[in-house]
Amino acid sequence: MKKLLLTILLTFSALSTSILAKNLKVVAAYGNKEKIFQEFTKETGIKVEFLDLSSGEVLSRIQAEGGKPSADIWFGGGIDSFIAAKDRNLLEKYESKEAKSVNPEYRDLDGYWSGVSLVLVGFMANNELLKEKKLPTPKVWKDLTNPLYKDEVMMANPAISGTNYAMVNGIIQGMGEKDAWSYFKGLNKNVPFLAKRGGEPPKKVAAGEFALAIIPMSGEFISMEGKYPVTTIYPEDMIPWVPAGMAIFKNAENLNEAKIFVDWALSKKGQEFIRDQDPRMMVRNDVEIPKSVKNIDKSKLIKIDIEALGKNREEILKKWNDQFGNKAQ
Repeated sequence: MKKLLLTILLTFSALSTSILAKNLKVVAAYGNKEKIFQEFTKETGIKVEFLDLSSGEVLSRIQAEGGKPSADIWFGGGIDSFIAAKDRNLLEKYESKEAKSVNPEYRDLDGYWSGVSLVLVGFMANNELLKEKKLPTPKVWKDLTNPLYKDEVMMANPAISGTNYAMVNGIIQGMGEKDAWSYFKGLNKNVPFLAKRGGEPPKKVAAGEFALAIIPMSGEFISMEGKYPVTTIYPEDMIPWVPAGMAIFKNAENLNEAKIFVDWALSKKGQEFIRDQDPRMMVRNDVEIPKSVKNIDKSKLIKIDIEALGKNREEILKKWNDQFGNKAQ
């Protein structure tokens, strides 16, 4: 009898624990995300399961899931895909209590998405390869079209990488339509193939496979300067940028937990912790820029129409694919 009672009590306890357990499922494209989620769990008790996906992959996946998302939160990645997801009614509206501290330029005024940080786009150079092949160090975007860099420039496919789509759209907004597409033709002559992920080009340059890469200028890659013979470079003429986004999926299974995560990630404490794991400019006005990225000349940031990033996405990517899609892996 005692054994039976003990078994019942243990079973009831296990069921209670299962019922009370709080979980959150996240699709993420953010540096040092493991430590970020660990800290969130430590502070809230909510366990996080995550899958690493770029923004283009997330958009395709959530559309295919037909209104029954396999995740609750989308964390990180180019904001163009978030805007497209909002337009396709795939996101849950949630106006966080912390949103008032976020620059309106970096969040959806309807409350469907918010930026977490800013991703700036720049270059990475392998110093040893440049010296060995007697190649100059690029300073402005036009330099990457130099025939000396034939097959030496790496970049990710903008149809998959939010950072590289931000570069393409930013160059169009910065140079104008005609000059930008002329520029892309020259650039692609030096790109042997388009990588699948935004993080692949800097890793290949660090490994000595290529001399140059177009990269997200985040702490994750800037810190490679202390480990590999590489230099990261902010372009001197103009710097494309995009908010790294965050949103709740419509019909999220763990909606309350998702809202708690959004509040935490936009709080001053959460922003400072996230910044310290992957140094970037953050979206809150009261969070300092980390020392590792403070050499940014803000006057070089392209004046970007954020809404145009999403609205023109399909048209731009179709034109890109028509001209350069043969280089996609």
